[in-house]
Amino acid sequence: MKKLIIAAVLLLCVSFANAQLNFGIKAGYNSSLGINDLGSITNGTYNLKSASSELSNGFQAGVFARMGFNKVYFQPELLYTMGKKSYTESVTNADNSVGGTFDKNVTVSTVDVPLLLGYKVLDLKIANLRVFAGPKLRFNAGSTLDYNNVAAGGFNIDNLQKDVKAAQLGLEAGFGVDVLMLSLDFRYQVINDMYQTKIQNVTIDNIPANTFVISLGWKIF
Repeated sequence: MKKLIIAAVLLLCVSFANAQLNFGIKAGYNSSLGINDLGSITNGTYNLKSASSELSNGFQAGVFARMGFNKVYFQPELLYTMGKKSYTESVTNADNSVGGTFDKNVTVSTVDVPLLLGYKVLDLKIANLRVFAGPKLRFNAGSTLDYNNVAAGGFNIDNLQKDVKAAQLGLEAGFGVDVLMLSLDFRYQVINDMYQTKIQNVTIDNIPANTFVISLGWKIF
């Protein structure tokens, strides 16, 4: 058993020694526009004006490392993400009638740690095309919920309870292009139930923190 462990450790050390290592900085834009929003544009429940209002509401910046093993690579990142999302929420009664509405404003402030496994579909000397996916850890770093314009219904704004989870696990997938030391990524992030609203400890909505992200990185070495 000891020999097997030693052999595994030696193999791991040799693999990392032969790996191509990169470290860099990156910044990007993120939108709270989700796939469901895009799909509902065609049926009229979500229009292009609503979509465009959500397309300029987020930013992220941080660092990344990349360990390449031929065409396969592992890329951990450490990012600070901020953004906003505003919408009108409806509370439904037991008979499915609308019991009231209120405006909800979410200010996102988080530290994200994506752990991505990627594959180089096209690998040239000065450029490559990559696909990747992996889990992402998200930690709250000061996100807030605010309510206003409460209308109708048998509740007031004081009855709305805010719940922002300290941490959540999500998924991330996308594709990227590298040209020399530049790294351009297009990705979609899925994180559910990070921000919740409750009335008397009953959850009345879960906000999926799903985002499209476009980011540009620079490999320092």
